[in-house]
Amino acid sequence: MLALPPAGPGPAADTEYEDLLGQWSDLESALSILLLRPLSVTDFPAKVRQCDRWLQGLVTHDIDAALYLMFQLASTSTAGYSASHALVCGTLCHIMALDAGLPAHERDSLVRAAFTMNIGMTALQDELALQREPLTAEQQKAVALHPQAGLGMLEELNITNDLWLEVVALHHQPLSDAAMLTALPAPERLARILSTIDRYAAIISPRKSRAGRSATDSVRAIVGHESDMHDEVELALVRTVGLCPPGTFVRLDNGETAIVLRRSDRPNLPLVASVLNANGEPQSAPTLHETARGRPRILSALARSAVTVELPYRAMVRLGMYAAHRPAAALSPPAQRAE
Repeated sequence: MLALPPAGPGPAADTEYEDLLGQWSDLESALSILLLRPLSVTDFPAKVRQCDRWLQGLVTHDIDAALYLMFQLASTSTAGYSASHALVCGTLCHIMALDAGLPAHERDSLVRAAFTMNIGMTALQDELALQREPLTAEQQKAVALHPQAGLGMLEELNITNDLWLEVVALHHQPLSDAAMLTALPAPERLARILSTIDRYAAIISPRKSRAGRSATDSVRAIVGHESDMHDEVELALVRTVGLCPPGTFVRLDNGETAIVLRRSDRPNLPLVASVLNANGEPQSAPTLHETARGRPRILSALARSAVTVELPYRAMVRLGMYAAHRPAAALSPPAQRAE
């Protein structure tokens, strides 16, 4: 374990990541404008491509820092839900596309479909995130029809990429998960990826009618419990982001509450930082634990609503970067280091 490094001049990464949260927030705002007022946007296709390049630049800096900030933003606010959801889905699609080695044109169509799949119900999606009552019959109809409504709007906005359009049209269609992805036509393959990510992102995000679930519960909800034959997209999602992704909270077997900072090469054994002691009291400084080394162990994932502590985004991202740039021996073994 390792206490938070002292303030002051540090690695070059400190300044490199100083404004990362602001850049993610700015990208979310840009997406919000595109999705809420698309017909007033000059050259909509170019603006979406610009947001895509922006996303790629942020993720290129550091995937774990990107995941940390994305999951924190997604789980702490219901304001502008449609844009937040689009950003989460686009980010996860981009990271999974990199992991799967998708061809560039498929990756581009997938991410841009993720950004715009709900453009046919943007205002309604924001409204539903704040609504405590069940959907009305009219709202249910609008939700059911939004893929086709979105397709028509995107065509009106001069989107001519057929693959992008087909993925948007198909993203809520029942698709067989029996066939291997490689055996499916590109539109169905990408729609299946997007559908899985769409459900996962929706489950972790809070609504006025319910709190968001933990990341682990979200995985269980989309994978299910009745079959040992899990969809390969779901397994790829777990492999890519982990059972407990950066930015999510966990309970440790020593009673502490920790936040996940970085993934390891094992999906269920990330690098975490304890932020609450066994009595639920804030620690004076976070303490790092490499769970891949055996102790402490993660007992369970926690929903964001179960943790009341507010953490400084920049300091936590900096701590994760600090750990990532230190030799492995500097973090262990815990018993040989002072707390």
